[in-house]
Amino acid sequence: MSSLPETGFIRLPQVLQVIPIGKSTWWAGVKSGRFPASVKIGPRTTAWRCEDIRQLMDELNGRGEK
Repeated sequence: MSSLPETGFIRLPQVLQVIPIGKSTWWAGVKSGRFPASVKIGPRTTAWRCEDIRQLMDELNGRGEK
């Protein structure tokens, strides 16, 4: 997790570097609510909060809050 900043936003390529799944699988998970919702930071720019991605990684590794 050290490759992620503590706070801020990251784009999809960075998300997929720390959560190694395909792009379409990621978007399906976002749509279903399994993965965090994106944030529009510009008219054609989508990103995710680093805090949300860190929490997802903890949950996927079995360290999330129950």
